[in-house]
Amino acid sequence: MDRIIYSSAKALAQAIRTKDISSEEVVEAYLQRIEEVNPKLNAIVQLQANEAREQAQKADTALARGDIKGPLHGVPFTIKDNVETKGIISTSGTKGRSSFVPARDATIVARMKAAGAILLGKTNLPEFALGYESDNLVYGCTSNPCDISRTSGGSSGGEAAIITVGGSPLGLGNDAGGSIRIPSHFCGIAGIKPTAGRVPLTGHFPSPFGHIIPLWQAGPMARFVEDLILTLPIIAGVDWRDPAIVPMPLGDPDTVEINKLRAAVYTDNGIIPPTPETVRVVRKTARVLSDAGMTVTEDMPEGIEQSFWFENAMFEADAGYWIEKSLQVAGTTEIHPWTKGILEECHSKARSSAEFSELMIQLDMFRSKMLSFMENYDVIICPVCAYPAMNHGTSFENFLAFSYTMTYNLTGWPAAVVRAGTSPEGLPIGVQVVARPWREDVALAVVQYIEKVFGGWQPPQF
Repeated sequence: MDRIIYSSAKALAQAIRTKDISSEEVVEAYLQRIEEVNPKLNAIVQLQANEAREQAQKADTALARGDIKGPLHGVPFTIKDNVETKGIISTSGTKGRSSFVPARDATIVARMKAAGAILLGKTNLPEFALGYESDNLVYGCTSNPCDISRTSGGSSGGEAAIITVGGSPLGLGNDAGGSIRIPSHFCGIAGIKPTAGRVPLTGHFPSPFGHIIPLWQAGPMARFVEDLILTLPIIAGVDWRDPAIVPMPLGDPDTVEINKLRAAVYTDNGIIPPTPETVRVVRKTARVLSDAGMTVTEDMPEGIEQSFWFENAMFEADAGYWIEKSLQVAGTTEIHPWTKGILEECHSKARSSAEFSELMIQLDMFRSKMLSFMENYDVIICPVCAYPAMNHGTSFENFLAFSYTMTYNLTGWPAAVVRAGTSPEGLPIGVQVVARPWREDVALAVVQYIEKVFGGWQPPQF
């Protein structure tokens, strides 16, 4: 079974197409693994076992006729619970939606199914995806398979946990402040936050409208970078619903010449210093890339130390209206303490319309300054987080640690994560590779090279 559950989605797709293995065998192996590990992790919150078996049988029957649905024909996947799925309870971690069943799939779910993928189930998150720990009043808390006393991260923590331990080959998350990258780093897998405007958020809840939505992007998570490369083109592109999506072509990572790239490297963003082990991993990565011919310079954008303030100012700017409106739409009256804490912060930071306009002006100036820095570089190499996976319940007191990812939600640039080292406690340490706008191909090519050198994901002792 290990051969199946620890394979890449790309390898599974190829094996199914050549009939070396059936989709039914693949789906059954993953369902067995979920049954084995999920009681300890609480990562899968809605399991679609019978439906997945039925879809796998249909996939094998279609293949026997010579009918291949798409590049993920017969391959299972999981998806974060704030992404709506037709006929399956989709809570977004809030009690008002504890029995809500959508009438249609979100755009990215429909695109995965059209590519032949089979949905195994939904994965855990914080309420409305507003947190760095996957804990809510509907389903409870998700643990990290590398150490169950620690969080798997948030907000795509359920995805990261189940992928890490071989319960799913591939998943989809979303990221407004690190919600794909932090769990990938905490659990030791790969993930990418695409450029803002690349992947539709249609069918996400809360809905993809309002002033903070430019911070929010959806993207793939997997054990192997090759699966990010396989999946991103499937879910990207205009859907004629999400008004932010731009019809921008995707580049091919295979055509990127690593030795011609220019990289800026920093280990301390001026907000909070990372652990010594994190610094060593980032510097070791920089040396490896330099040895590969990349021009590597120790440098950091001016003003990056404002990232934490800007990210929080954006969430607080409407005095909590966006969250309160979402609670109202969901019908939620009992909210998670983390959500309550965020609302209290928002209420205390109410801004006038003039102050809000000034904030947006300052943010555009910050983005302009950041963009001018990238005129001289193709990528930035930096930490994902100041620390490896934290103990349950400690993320709020360590909130500054997440500022390393917040920066690139503010800019909207693509940022990928891959494991490149290990902490003294045996926890994964990832590196963050940020590229110019619309150059996901460059970010993916670099993290794939890092994965090749350092090995990337490692199966946890679980």
